[in-house]
Amino acid sequence: MSAPTAPAADPGTGTAVLRLTDVHTYYGAIHALRGIDLEVHRGEIVTLIGANGAGKTTTLKTISGLLHPRVGKVEFEGRDISHVAAHQLVQLGIGQAPEGRRIFSRLTIFENLLMGGFTRSKAENAEQVEHVYELFPRLRERAGQKGGTLSGGEQQMLAIGRALMTRPTVLLLDEPSLGLSPILVQQIFQIIKEINERGMTILLVEQNALQALSVAHRGYVLQTGQVVLAGGSKDLREDEMVRKAYLGE
Repeated sequence: MSAPTAPAADPGTGTAVLRLTDVHTYYGAIHALRGIDLEVHRGEIVTLIGANGAGKTTTLKTISGLLHPRVGKVEFEGRDISHVAAHQLVQLGIGQAPEGRRIFSRLTIFENLLMGGFTRSKAENAEQVEHVYELFPRLRERAGQKGGTLSGGEQQMLAIGRALMTRPTVLLLDEPSLGLSPILVQQIFQIIKEINERGMTILLVEQNALQALSVAHRGYVLQTGQVVLAGGSKDLREDEMVRKAYLGE
């Protein structure tokens, strides 16, 4: 199966729903992000690519409130959220499927989804569960099965579905292809593309740069906590440095 075809054009309106400006984030004394600037427009898929330790996951943690920048600003829909607590950001509209999936292994698929919708009403959750099942028919078929007994691909579908239960404005995806077979990788990226086509804004962290650039509208290349390159996905795929370092060409 071939990789998904990259979107032809940026659907963003020009107004950033998510913006990072000169963001410096630390782990204690370790300076992890060193002046990150990036924007995500409504309706886009934007990808962050880079080697292990480049700062990709740290960037997502800084956006989602698990870490707070020591310097700089994170804005969501024009509001400074640099020091807003993580649980409040979920209520504001930032959802995340974390690296490693981290589902509740002893809970069923249905119970995992309800955990994702804990900030929403019963009626909203009922509607959103149906939306998730429409995207992931396999989850409907296995709704009563415990999360820990699912395959890696099914767990990733559940992790994304659980994040969608928050009814986010922006969905953060951290390494959704990690540990999956090539066929399942293709399926997951097709699903990501479909979610976006339904109107979801997505910030995607992914080591599989070829797949990420195949579905994203724009991308940023991170090295040692800094953005070293940014542009449209087509331009990044054709960039000599990106081709050599991340596309294996």
